[in-house]
Amino acid sequence: MFNIVVMVSGGGTNLQAIIDRINSNEIPNTRIAAVISSSRKAYALERAANNNIPGEAIVKKDYESKEQFDEALLATIDKYNPDLIVLAGYLVIVPEIVIKKYTNKIINIHPSLIPSFCGDGFYGLKVHEAVLARGCKVTGATVHFVDEGTDTGPIITQKAVYVQEGDTPEILQRRVMEEAEWIILPEAIKKLSEAK
Repeated sequence: MFNIVVMVSGGGTNLQAIIDRINSNEIPNTRIAAVISSSRKAYALERAANNNIPGEAIVKKDYESKEQFDEALLATIDKYNPDLIVLAGYLVIVPEIVIKKYTNKIINIHPSLIPSFCGDGFYGLKVHEAVLARGCKVTGATVHFVDEGTDTGPIITQKAVYVQEGDTPEILQRRVMEEAEWIILPEAIKKLSEAK
């Protein structure tokens, strides 16, 4: 069985896409060992509970120092013995000790076609606002390995999405999720599980 830990910060729509593909056996021999959230209020934790998946919140402000948070996060991940860590809208910089221990075993979904609109400050709606401000006709999503940089790890897969007349950042965000993120993130997990 291919064990994955999914890390989230918000609603967990990408998490739901993964759960649905596992439940329909489109990603065979794979299970979500745990969902780890950076927020206790993340709806993603409810999605986990509704699917009998252990959920934990490791909240940075609960710790006196960055080192204590880093250690607590690593210890929580280690507990579930993951073959792969999936960042599915996780809005906290992954500590270096986690990246070092799980080199080439952490992937992230980013809501643009990297190298465009990525790096520090580009997350969530900010990405789609920037795409529209620039007048782009095409955007999309990227699944990539996580390294020490921000959105700098090797690209696994990308999918383009057309920008349409009258798009707002919210409308574009939804289309990128539906037409790209929810498709390529489960596909990447399947590909990596088969390669194990």
